[in-house]
Amino acid sequence: MDLRIFGDPVLFRVGSIPITETMVTSTVVTLVLIALAMLLRHLVRTRPQHWLAVVAFLVVESFDDLVQEIIGRRHAVVATLAGSLFLFIAFCNIAGQLPGVHPATGSLATTSALAVVVFLSVPIAGIQANGAMGYVKHYFRPNPLLMPLHVISELSRTLALAVRLFGNIMSGHLVVGLLVALAGFLVPTPIMALDLLIGLLQAYIFAILSTVYIGAAISATDE
Repeated sequence: MDLRIFGDPVLFRVGSIPITETMVTSTVVTLVLIALAMLLRHLVRTRPQHWLAVVAFLVVESFDDLVQEIIGRRHAVVATLAGSLFLFIAFCNIAGQLPGVHPATGSLATTSALAVVVFLSVPIAGIQANGAMGYVKHYFRPNPLLMPLHVISELSRTLALAVRLFGNIMSGHLVVGLLVALAGFLVPTPIMALDLLIGLLQAYIFAILSTVYIGAAISATDE
């Protein structure tokens, strides 16, 4: 029996836990990012003039500036989260360009998990910035009758984050796969480059929207 979870085939089991292709790809991407981060940290500390260290500094600085532009001040934790989301999604999309590799972000399970991370980060950031009562009060502004709409809005935007990323990555991967099957590898190369560009853009959009949602929670009492 071909067991599938969220449409992903189960490759093997670890005890009673099924391991899917998406889980393997996500784990490999995560390990690559951790190894790369450790290498870059070492270079920044020991050889700050190395071009990789310069690139790492520019990436960190760009996300610090992005958070400052959206929230109005620098926030290291939010910048770290936004950067981590961007890099994970971007590397998953890059891995999806390799032959035989299905992008982890082309699975609704992965995009839903990422959206849940953002969904949980919003109240945590809001409570840390404004206190529990201060954050909860913003649900009743400007009118207490609008509280259900605020809740529905947070749930719907979480669903939109997951579905938007999944739809864009999955559709692009299917189009490229179909063209490769019909025309060979060289003909769809420009389409593959466009698909990669779209994947990077989607990662950036996901990071920006996440920062906007968290920033709104942090500044909830200013409304």
